[in-house]
Amino acid sequence: MSDLFGGSTDMSERARPDDPTRPLADRLRPQALGEVIGQDHLLGPEGTLTRMLKSGRLGSLVLWGPPGTGKTTVARLLADATGYRFEQVSAVFSGVADLKKVFERARDALSAGRKSLLFVDEIHRFNRAQQDSFLPVMEDGTLVLVGATTENPSFELNAALLSRAQVLRFTALDGEALDALARRAETLIGAPLPLDEAARMTMIGFADGDGRALLGLMEEVYASVSDGTMLDQPGLQSLVQRRAPVYDKAQDGHYNLISALHKTIRGSDPDAALYYLARMLVAGEDPMFIARRLIRMSVEDIGLADPQALPQAVAARDAYDMLGSPEGELALAQAAVYLATAPKSNAVYAAFKQASSLAKTSGSPMPPMTILNAPTKLMGAEGYGAGYVYDHDTPEGFSGQDYFPQALGRRQFYHPVPRGFEREIAKRLEYWQKIRQSRAGPPPALDSDGDDKA
Repeated sequence: MSDLFGGSTDMSERARPDDPTRPLADRLRPQALGEVIGQDHLLGPEGTLTRMLKSGRLGSLVLWGPPGTGKTTVARLLADATGYRFEQVSAVFSGVADLKKVFERARDALSAGRKSLLFVDEIHRFNRAQQDSFLPVMEDGTLVLVGATTENPSFELNAALLSRAQVLRFTALDGEALDALARRAETLIGAPLPLDEAARMTMIGFADGDGRALLGLMEEVYASVSDGTMLDQPGLQSLVQRRAPVYDKAQDGHYNLISALHKTIRGSDPDAALYYLARMLVAGEDPMFIARRLIRMSVEDIGLADPQALPQAVAARDAYDMLGSPEGELALAQAAVYLATAPKSNAVYAAFKQASSLAKTSGSPMPPMTILNAPTKLMGAEGYGAGYVYDHDTPEGFSGQDYFPQALGRRQFYHPVPRGFEREIAKRLEYWQKIRQSRAGPPPALDSDGDDKA
């Protein structure tokens, strides 16, 4: 198994750059850490791994990042740089029995004076018990564990294992890094890619941050285009099938993009919102999941600043349910733009959180007797409903009664923002407060928690 530029554990099988029968990724595999492209935050002059190697101590690591970013290559080159034995297993094909054999070889090597580095590809695929088997050999120094995962270690790896290893984040290769990789491949092959500039940039976009995928696309282009032919963008698109974007609907891609969509709508950026919405739809996200999240955004981040935000979001969900794809996607796009351009307020959201917190901690104080119904004579005799003023019987349609339990006193949770429709709501609240004060005298001053300052 290999990642970008990964390969066999046998040093004699290292790729030979002059062997045209080997895959291009094999032939371009870096022979030193300084040749790795795109992870300068780890391998640059001030990178984490650079500093670690300078200190002379290599600890256990978890390399987390998308496919084709160099995780296997870096693990192998770390063993080279430190002189450690290199062993590699894949969590897909290995079990506890295989690990025990690896551990025994590492103990034998250690007794002979040589340390071992065990690289575990897709370590997140090991179950909890299998992950626990690493703990003793990590603690007693039998080996250094370097695990690679495309999934968030916080969710997929045991806390005990994570406490004994440093997590290093590998990033998808950006356009500049992919272009540098492509130029390195062109130099090795001795011929430029038969693509015009637009087609070249399209090919880099197809790679989706995956260096290994880029080299595979290059091999396909070289093999398919005859001498003297120069492909434009449509020609490239007809030659290669577009790669599906890296997106796992149950894992990080799913949560990262819906988070990005939510924050761009909250940040009033309709263009970025459309981009992330399109990314999710192109990648195959469930449109009804997106619709539900748009409804949530309408009440969490807009609320009563624009009371039409919620109907717009609900209507978009209903429109998609009726039209399906692709026609219904436009309704989702319309809702996203509406929400992004609406005035923002989280006043209701914050007020409900405060009220919920009080409800959980205040016990069950009795509401005022004045607002309790008296369906029986006995309850009427007990004072239920006594003194209640019907608001519609007052000149202003507002009685100003206190509806909080007496044990709590009056509280204020909702503070409308001076934006959108909530400006009008604030005027109404101010008007009603003046009436309340004129009839009952000024209420006691309340602190930020709603407690009587007196």
